Amino acid sequence: MLRWAFAIGGWVAPGATLRQASRLFATPLPSSRGRALAAACDDAGIGRVHSRGDALTTYAWGDPATQPYVLFSHGWSSFGLRCRPWVAPLRRAGYAVVAFDHPGHGRNEGGAANLPAFAAALAAVARAHGAPAAVVAHSMGGAAALLALVEGLQAGRVVLLAPAADLRAAGRRFGRALGLAPALVARMFEGFERQLGLPVDSLAAHRHAPALGLPALVVHDLEDDEVPWEEGERYARLWPGARLLTTRGLGHHRIAGEPAVIEAALGFLRGEAVGERVVSSPNLPFGIG
Repeated sequence: MLRWAFAIGGWVAPGATLRQASRLFATPLPSSRGRALAAACDDAGIGRVHSRGDALTTYAWGDPATQPYVLFSHGWSSFGLRCRPWVAPLRRAGYAVVAFDHPGHGRNEGGAANLPAFAAALAAVARAHGAPAAVVAHSMGGAAALLALVEGLQAGRVVLLAPAADLRAAGRRFGRALGLAPALVARMFEGFERQLGLPVDSLAAHRHAPALGLPALVVHDLEDDEVPWEEGERYARLWPGARLLTTRGLGHHRIAGEPAVIEAALGFLRGEAVGERVVSSPNLPFGIG
């Protein structure tokens, strides 16, 4: 029904349909706030960090001031406490753990929810706690980690779980799901570019990954129906020193808390060779890394 409404609305009332689609694309799912508020956090130290005027809720296990710590960056319509499956294994391995709710997400009140704001928030939390031993980032949180690293965030290693590589491609998938005409999707992104003050394509992973040299592990599922496996492969192919671990059957969300993925990531943090190097080819999208 929603798809038919947008498809018809695009013909009879394109302006109103464009505004509604833009709000829908740029607004986290309301259910994510409820899930964040219901998630247990009694064992975490709760704090606040400010980024671009937004107060961000932070969660810490252990003491990041005296222990190497792992910093988590969650994805769109998610929340910081989604990292809970990682906490106990990382604590046993000697790490403190820090997570936070991105702007407009989790326990935060308001805030601009977009990729540059995600990147700025991640950098602000890292500044407040010192350089992390590693960043673990899921979905759009992975795209934010890439931008924050390019802009100066210091970290020892990076684990990217089903990272999103291309906002415009995400918009095209969104448009197809709603039955929006491609011209309306293009206009939607023109509006976002006016709001952000920069081209959306300037945020794409292939423009930034080749500049990074720190070790990275990309984990992506072949059956991911939200962010295609090819986007994770792109990170691994174009990021010098990155390796790709491909899974099957975990999809986009289970991969973020799967015990086997956590164990593989712990091996990577110990310096083990996890996953495979990806061979570049000029015949693949975006060419040779």
